[in-house]
This record gives sequence, C-alpha cells and structure tokens, in this order.
Amino acid sequence: MKPTEIWMSFARQVDARPDATALVAKGRLISYGELGDLVATASARLDGLDTTGREPIAVSATKTPHTIAMVLACLKARLPVVLPPATLPEATLQRLVDKARCRHLLDADGTGPARAGTTPAPGVPGNPDDVAFILTTSGSTGIPKLVPLSAGAVERFADWAAGQFDLGPGASVLNHAPLNFDLCLLDVWATLHHGGQVVLVDPDAATNGRYLIDAIDDNAVTVVQAVPMAHQLMVDAACDADRQLTSVRHLIFTGDHLPARCLTRLPGVFPASRFYNIYGCTETNDSFMHEVDRGALPLDGVPLGTPLPGVDAVVLDDDGNEITGPGQGELVVATPFQSAGYLGADPAAPNPFVPAPAGRPPGISDRYYRTGDVVRRDGDGLLYLEGRNDFQVKVRGTRLNIAVVEQVLLDHDQVAEAVVLAVPDPVAGHLLHVVLRRVPGATVNTLALRQHCARHLPTAAIPSTLRLSEDPLPRTSTGKVDRQSLTQILRSPQSEATVARKEPAR
Repeated sequence: MKPTEIWMSFARQVDARPDATALVAKGRLISYGELGDLVATASARLDGLDTTGREPIAVSATKTPHTIAMVLACLKARLPVVLPPATLPEATLQRLVDKARCRHLLDADGTGPARAGTTPAPGVPGNPDDVAFILTTSGSTGIPKLVPLSAGAVERFADWAAGQFDLGPGASVLNHAPLNFDLCLLDVWATLHHGGQVVLVDPDAATNGRYLIDAIDDNAVTVVQAVPMAHQLMVDAACDADRQLTSVRHLIFTGDHLPARCLTRLPGVFPASRFYNIYGCTETNDSFMHEVDRGALPLDGVPLGTPLPGVDAVVLDDDGNEITGPGQGELVVATPFQSAGYLGADPAAPNPFVPAPAGRPPGISDRYYRTGDVVRRDGDGLLYLEGRNDFQVKVRGTRLNIAVVEQVLLDHDQVAEAVVLAVPDPVAGHLLHVVLRRVPGATVNTLALRQHCARHLPTAAIPSTLRLSEDPLPRTSTGKVDRQSLTQILRSPQSEATVARKEPAR
C-alpha cells in the first residue's frame, strides 16, 4: 500500500536537506537525517509485529523524538496510529486501546516490548485504509472519544497551514501542546510535512513562562500556537523580564477566550508578529480564523472570524432552522479536514455528525458536525463564541450562561484560572459554585470577587460559593478543566468545610 503523502514529503526533506534541523528536544538538535534514521529503526520494529489485519497501532503520546519517529513509521506503513495521552491511568489506557481495537500498544521510547491489545476488526468510519491519525477528545465516561482523521484530511490541512503561516524551510515552530492534541497537526505534522523545525516544549516545563520565552528566543521561533493560558504565562514572564520576542512572525491563540489583560500586552511582547484567533474542534480541525488588528484590539471579545477555504458553516436556532441574519444559535460546520465519525461510538448516544442542513450549497459535504457551541452573529456578520449548549442553566428562574460568569471572573487581573460549576438544587434549580486559582502574589479574597461579579452580572449569576486555590486546576487527558473531578470535590464533606458559603449579594 502506498505510504501517506505526509510520510513521502518528510522523506523528500530527509533526502534533500538531511542536515537541516527537524526537531529541538530538551536543547538537542535533531536533523532530518537523524530523524529519518530513527524512523528506519521504528519501521524495523513495526516489521516485527503482526500487522496483517491493519488494526490501529497505539503509541503512547510521550513527547520524544522516538514517539514522533514511530508515528512517521506508521504513516509510512499506512497503519492508523492512536496517540493515547501519556498521563492516562493504566486501566483507562487499556480500555481506550480496546475501544480502538488496537492489536499493539507501543511504549514511549519505542524500545520496550509491544503490549497486546484486542484483535477485532477496527470498524473505523469512512475508509479504514485511508485513516492516518486517531485523535482523542473528552468523553463523558472518562474514556476519551476516538476521532479518526483520514490522510487526505490531514494533508489538506497541512497544506493550508503551511501557506498561511510559512511552515516551510526556515520556519521554527513552538510545539506547546501534548502530542495527542489536535494542535499538533499544525505544530508538528504540518511543519515536518513542509520542512520546518519543531521546537518540542518539555511537558515538565510547559507552565514555566520563563522557560517558554527562553525556548522562543534560543530557537528563533517564528510560529507560536497555544491556548490562552500559555500565552498569559509567556506575556507575564516577558513583561517581568522586560523582554521582547522579536523572532515571532505568527502568533495563534486557540481553544478558549483570550483575556483582555493578555491581549493588550501582546503587541509589546511580540512586536513583529501577526495575531490570529483560530476556532475549531478535534472532530473538524480548524474551521474559522480571525486576524486581530494590532492597532485596534477587540477588548470586548475576539470574533471567530471567517470560514477557512472549503469550510461551510450555518447557525441553527433551537428548532433547527437556519439563522441568516443577526442572532444566536448553535454552530454547525463542515470542513475539508474533518472526521467521518467517532470510532467505537455508542450507537444509542446522540450523533453530532448529521446530514447537511436544508439549503446548504451542493458539493460542500454531505456530513456536518454539530459543535454544541453557541455563537452570536452581529450586524456585520461576525460570529462570537457565547459558550456551550450544555453551559445554559436556570438559576432561580433566570436562564444563564456559565461561560459568561467564568469570563467575568477571568477578566479580574488577579485571577489566573476559573471554572463555574452548576450543581442541581431542589429550590433554586441550580446553584453556581466557583473554583479558581489566583495569580502568584494575589491578595484578592472571596468578598472582593463577589463584589466584582456583582458589578458585571445579574444577581442570579453571582456564585453561591467561591473556593480559592493556589494550585493549577485539574485537567482531563485532553487538557480541558476537569469539571467532573471538581464537582466531586465540591460535593465531598471535606470541601463543605473549606468553602465559605454565602447568600448571593443583593
């Protein structure tokens, strides 16, 4: 079977530019030639495994050159590769591997013995022979959902990203996200596909702002893509050290709302960079992009932007009807980069992959994805993210969006992270509970935070409890705040003793 174009393009880089740097890992420069040698070793290991059934290969997503080489070896052999999060507990990992129908689970550095998985047929949606990556995204049962992406979808995305962000020879791209994240499709795979240099952020230092800005400076990084929390870390560290990061030409924020206090400081820290807000889901890959005007920063909220080439989007109201003018509804999209559906999905569960809504242009796609994201279209046709469908709750008869409450808290200059949990209550319908982390050295207390909320929110939206933490909030295996874990903590007797309960401010 013919190798994927991603592999063949990488192989051309190995042949034409063997001495060019492909990876920077913990200060070590690894050339395309050296990475090609690691791929040859990984391929020999694959040759020793029984892959006749072409079941997916699971490779632990530990961020090392050996892991990247093993993934490239799978792409060369046209074997679907699953990247389980490296931090998954053993029992959850085994359940995920079984769900993916992997016959082999390979260790992080590619040197240990392969572990056995299960052997039934993969059952991958679409054409199994064309699947390149099987990514993970959050699942309600604790086991990540499996999102297969075809080689063609990944290649189309890589070509768009390379053209938009100059990912070819001479580019130096910071990879902050874990390897199982969809952000790596740009940071790692599109960059290697087009001959750039990937700077791998050490996971143990990923929350160290000084380390991040040093990595950018030391490696003349030209492209930075990260979630807002990472941008805040970099901006804080650069401002504290009175440094500018002049090598960066493209700075991308994605995954969440960028606080205004971070946005306003970006031009001073990145004086030569263009700024982009990118929106997408693991299931669809990137869908929208908005370039931020450095001279007119949108402090009231950055729009999602315009659809990427080949993307079609529609906003639907609660009855499933298209909203064509200003209004608010669920965003439904189709992209050239999207998955055909979940692997191992529960047939009884709602399927967000749906037929094209009525009236959509022919030739775009016969499958659309219901994002579950609520967006608002303004009079100029720009879309703004308002929150999630499942973030809409009623408190004392008032319908609220908890994402708005979270954003108000995050706009406070002494709040680093905040999550609002809506807990069912027999009297109020729901009560809002907050867990937040303050910035280092912060002095703000719960009373001041409640007063801050009261200045910006209706009475019903003022949280019933606030719990302050000095530690980072727990995250799921896909990097999102672990709301389920926090809810359990709040319900525990120990938590009841440590959280100061107050009636909402009047």
